Amino acid sequence: MSKLVAFAAIQGGYNIVQKAEGMYSQMLEKYGSDQKLEFPNTAYYLPIIYSLLGIPVKTLADAAKPLEVARGLLPPHIKGRNHLPYLGPLLDAGMAAIFAEELVEAFRYVEDPNFYLVSEEVDLDNGKIWLGAAEDTIFRKRGIEFVDGTAPGFAAIVGAAPSPEIAKQIAEEYQKRNLYVFMAANQGGTTFALGFANRVAMSFGGIKPGDYKGNLMYNKDRVFAFVNALGEVNAEWAANAAGAINWGFPTIADTDIPEVLPTGVCTYEHVVANVIHDEIVTKSVEVRGLKTTVSSIDVPLSYGPAFEGERIRKDDLYLEIGGGRSQCVELVQMAEMGDVEDGQVELIGPDIPDMKKGDRLPLAITVQVAGRKFQEDFEPILERQIHHLINYAQGVMHIGQRDISWIRIGEQAVEKGFTLKHIGTILHAKFHQDFGTVFDKVQITLYTEKDKVGEIVAKAQDIYHARDARVEGMTDETTEIYYSCTLCQSFAPNHVCVISPERTGLCGAYNWMDCKASYEINPTGPNQPVEKGEIIDPKLGQWKGVNDFVFQASRQAIDHYNFYSIVHDPMTTCGCCECIAAVLPACNGVMTVHRDYTGETPCGMKFSTLAGTIGGGQSTPGFVGHGKYNTTQRKFILGDGGLLRMVWMPKSLKEELKEGIIRRGDELGCSDLLDRIADETVGITEEEIMSFLEEKEHPALNMDPIVG
Repeated sequence: MSKLVAFAAIQGGYNIVQKAEGMYSQMLEKYGSDQKLEFPNTAYYLPIIYSLLGIPVKTLADAAKPLEVARGLLPPHIKGRNHLPYLGPLLDAGMAAIFAEELVEAFRYVEDPNFYLVSEEVDLDNGKIWLGAAEDTIFRKRGIEFVDGTAPGFAAIVGAAPSPEIAKQIAEEYQKRNLYVFMAANQGGTTFALGFANRVAMSFGGIKPGDYKGNLMYNKDRVFAFVNALGEVNAEWAANAAGAINWGFPTIADTDIPEVLPTGVCTYEHVVANVIHDEIVTKSVEVRGLKTTVSSIDVPLSYGPAFEGERIRKDDLYLEIGGGRSQCVELVQMAEMGDVEDGQVELIGPDIPDMKKGDRLPLAITVQVAGRKFQEDFEPILERQIHHLINYAQGVMHIGQRDISWIRIGEQAVEKGFTLKHIGTILHAKFHQDFGTVFDKVQITLYTEKDKVGEIVAKAQDIYHARDARVEGMTDETTEIYYSCTLCQSFAPNHVCVISPERTGLCGAYNWMDCKASYEINPTGPNQPVEKGEIIDPKLGQWKGVNDFVFQASRQAIDHYNFYSIVHDPMTTCGCCECIAAVLPACNGVMTVHRDYTGETPCGMKFSTLAGTIGGGQSTPGFVGHGKYNTTQRKFILGDGGLLRMVWMPKSLKEELKEGIIRRGDELGCSDLLDRIADETVGITEEEIMSFLEEKEHPALNMDPIVG
């Protein structure tokens, strides 16, 4: 290893630690030792320090210890002319720099709380773009993308490209490969990326705070990140590159910097230099050992999952469809082989070239699918994919599904030649790509004539009702085959979901029908049939066949769990769960909280703290992760009293589940159950909500003790 590399990294480490120490002294003098120190709306304190050192930094006083550790890690300055035989001093200097930089970033939040605030014109919606440390709501929303491989890794880009055009080219190329991109124009840029990675390890992997070896190895093996250093690389950037190597994250640079090529910590090379901009994306993917694909769809726009969640603002809007201003409906139906011409895409009615900026149109998207293996039950599976597949087109926004869809098409997309007919092109290509094993032909017809769209809406609504009734009629008792879901094992090795008709997956993305279709499409995939076998406990929901499967699939970590209980050996929980329920003993009931709610809860923990405590594939009596929809399914914690035990949930979740709670309340003989459930407007402690529950005569108060 070149001494020049080590000298630069070590000098950079000294510079960064010295800067942090100077700022710390100023902060203490200005604010005092009790000053709160945090990244807003995150539950892992300062995540790099917390995960690797086990030190929860809450105040300025708490920052003294990690700063001392950083200073202690700095190795002696390099002397002499011989090469260094090992990476040790380089890695120590890099780690010292990372610890110090995380503290400096926390100091910034105190000194300038509005540093990362931006105007409404900047698109920060849906977690695809954010400034500063990612809040836990963003982190959780993205969870399923990490575990199912949709987002196979991320790039931390520091420095500046020679031109905006080159920067845009590199970023979009990573997006096409579905990689997240962290960008910073200063040497502290990788801190956010490394903090994000460590939070993945704690949340999804169940790695405990302070287990530095486990966290770093988890990141090397499961979180596929790397650093791109653009432009002049100074000593501080060299220290950051050295720090990233500790995680197994290599640095690929566009300048002539000293390289560290031998393998050792990283999968392949550690630092690679002189990579031209046209090749830096492919070289980075190669060096990190990533397997990525680029979707090739014959449309005039960039296309890929990284563009999902893009918002089309009013000033950029060219055409609007649905969203309450016109009708928009999507319908997939099975058809006879002879009635479908594969690849036919037809538009009946006006298209974008016939419209002017600001116009609105109705739209019906109808899809006919034929194939020997295709089943009627697969129709809603494909139908739900329309939302994602349209959203993957850059410059096109899609919200909702069924007959409440809303599409916005941006002016830039229109300028590039995008038309409504291209929606059909996308659906044909992606349906074949993703579901081609279960059908042979697919044709798409789009209608934009108002009367015809209205006619299709009425037809579709009848079909939706029939489908819902069919699924609602399924029960766990009458179904002998359940399905596993082990997608999350890429991050939580011991976690195994088993999904039944009356217990959807805890991430909210998979129900029994989805898993059935997934198995048909990919027989060796993460959704495998599980014969439930002999019943062990009908009240709590436990079967011998399920236990046997879970024992094998969890690598012998879990030998049994119950589907219908939060108190007695509940199902394991992964960090990507939509909701977490917790027992409230003083209220003789339970609460639940969804990942979009960032406030305090009556169990004393925010969502992210709960997820960090019980996630990672653990079965934790008194707590259980679950999907939103599962809350109103008939078997929800039935072994402990069911939905009548629900005493608190955030107001936004109550509103979202309103119809389901009312329906289940009626079935349970408590028609006003929704009004008896407290929320944060009532209180956020058991003591605060108790008087409300007594006033409303909540049924949980008269039930048998939930614990005891």
